[in-house]
Amino acid sequence: MRVMLLGAGGFIGRHILADLLAAGHDVVAVVRRAEGLEQAFPDARFVAIDLAQAADPSRWRAHLDGVTCIVNAAGLLRGPHMEALHVAMPRALYAAARAAGVRQALLISAISAREDVPSDYAKTKLAGEAVLRESGLDATILRPSLVYGDGSYGGTSLLRGLAALPLAIPVPGAGDQLFTPIHVDDLARDVVRLCGDAAVAGRTLEPVGPETIELRDLLRRYRAWLGFAPARCVSVPIPVMRALGWLGDLAGRGPIASNSLIQLVAGNGGDSAAYASAIGTTSRSLDEAFRARPAEVQDRWHARLFFMAPAIRAVLVLLWLASAWLGLVYGKHATGEVVTGLGLSPLLADPLRIGASLADIGIATYLLFGRSVRIATGLQVAAILAFSIVIGIAQPRLWLDPLGPLLKNLPILLLVAVHGVIGDKR
Repeated sequence: MRVMLLGAGGFIGRHILADLLAAGHDVVAVVRRAEGLEQAFPDARFVAIDLAQAADPSRWRAHLDGVTCIVNAAGLLRGPHMEALHVAMPRALYAAARAAGVRQALLISAISAREDVPSDYAKTKLAGEAVLRESGLDATILRPSLVYGDGSYGGTSLLRGLAALPLAIPVPGAGDQLFTPIHVDDLARDVVRLCGDAAVAGRTLEPVGPETIELRDLLRRYRAWLGFAPARCVSVPIPVMRALGWLGDLAGRGPIASNSLIQLVAGNGGDSAAYASAIGTTSRSLDEAFRARPAEVQDRWHARLFFMAPAIRAVLVLLWLASAWLGLVYGKHATGEVVTGLGLSPLLADPLRIGASLADIGIATYLLFGRSVRIATGLQVAAILAFSIVIGIAQPRLWLDPLGPLLKNLPILLLVAVHGVIGDKR
């Protein structure tokens, strides 16, 4: 069977892709960028499409030849493109699919996508479900609870990070929010089984594991799995959590966002018996999955580094802004010495100082709001090397200065490099 899989590069999508290929299916894997994935999955055919810009049926026609089933595992928890990704793009895709003779479509939604959940994520997910139901395809909607696995992404990365904090584990409110977590391998297995199954057409299922647990208990189990000493849970008032979510929204890539907080507080518990009866299989419990795959040192690193990435980013933004301010306000004399050391005209001192400060502000702005960690890293490395080389040539004595004004750039370069590695969450 030829299956088109949207979101094939995501946390859930990659597992579905692996299982589809293992089952012998021919997979058209739709991703934003195929780099790296083609080597990891050489048997899949990758199609690079920016889904937020694919709201025209003609964009899809060339890729639907021979496709029997569409699995839509694409999703976006924050940002301005949720309506395009969850509603407009699927509407165009399903219209093209019906014209091409595609019979079935499965949508990975979320158990917290409900009318009573006041987030744009929930609203657009519900609208996307309605688009699928009205498409004329054999539609199946899957609303999983928390999806966890050997790796992590998004919400599960946040849970690991919270569980690994020293001294205490912060929880929103009383920490009694409910989850019925399902392992990503079990979810992927079930999705593959449903491909081509006409019996689930028109149904909405809630993929969940066999146990419903409170958030605080979930975090304690994660902490025990990671091998850290037990710690008590400390309640963080919901208004404080909302403020942190707002800051995360403002920063764009903060560890906590308003939507994730709303989805968490809304509750993610499901009916384990109903799902097992509907699907005909059982999923592993959290404890069974943890026992089957003990935590490695890399899991502990990742958990401890989760909050370090935004902290380093914040420090680097502050560094570049402080550098810009100091240059504009107090840098006239120092810039004059650099210009003199380079044998340039003193008239160039002010343009050089102002230009360097504006460059610092530009780097801070991109680091704060830019989408690419790779570009942000390149900009910072280039600027630090340029400043160090120019100032080092103009005033070589600074390399021997006891306060190390130039030598300090070496650990800063390493800090930038570390953020370049851990700042990209995909």
